[in-house]
Amino acid sequence: MIKLVGVVIVVVGLLLRFNPLLVVLVAGFATGLVGGMGPMEVLEALGNAFVTNRYMSLFVLTLPVIGVLERHGLKEQAERFVSSLKGATAGRVMMLYMLFRQLTCAVGLQLGGHPTFVRPIVAPMAEGALSKGGELDPDLSDRVRAMAASAENYGNFFGQLIFIASGGLLLIKGVMDQAGHPVDLMRMGMYAVPTAVCAFAMAALRFHLFDLSAKRDLERGGN
Repeated sequence: MIKLVGVVIVVVGLLLRFNPLLVVLVAGFATGLVGGMGPMEVLEALGNAFVTNRYMSLFVLTLPVIGVLERHGLKEQAERFVSSLKGATAGRVMMLYMLFRQLTCAVGLQLGGHPTFVRPIVAPMAEGALSKGGELDPDLSDRVRAMAASAENYGNFFGQLIFIASGGLLLIKGVMDQAGHPVDLMRMGMYAVPTAVCAFAMAALRFHLFDLSAKRDLERGGN
């Protein structure tokens, strides 16, 4: 049980709102020392893990780029553009984005995400389509942003398994093969297509209902 001291350190450290990086490092050192490793062995293990998984931190490079674009009016331009389109609604914007995410994920392209697309582009476009140049109530604005985030989650989750080299399919294949039930990646990807289609249909209905609900809220607020 003492080997679980790292878990305790992480829980306590996060509850006390200490620096997360420091908490994780202390937990790693404590776990290694309790497990019989020396200080240099722990450092070597942490270094190897960082070098092996350094690509995981590349997404951080997109954050300052998005920040600079937002500072120069990216959100305002996206909102202004979609508010000028006739027939554009918040639900239709999110529906198109979800379809875009499903199609790109299905061919193995990760062109999207919450920090790079939803927050700076999709959510402002949906808000602009709803407000038509006006101001939205903060509660309604939060609902629009939440729905835009759900479009990203739906599109990514139900689109990526269509791609035969996706991590999810490879993980399933590895588990099934080890269990003595070999499966074919191509067939698994084909089985994911009906699920993706049903998910899009359900999400489209949800976005349509959101448009109706948001329209009633705007009319009520105008009265």
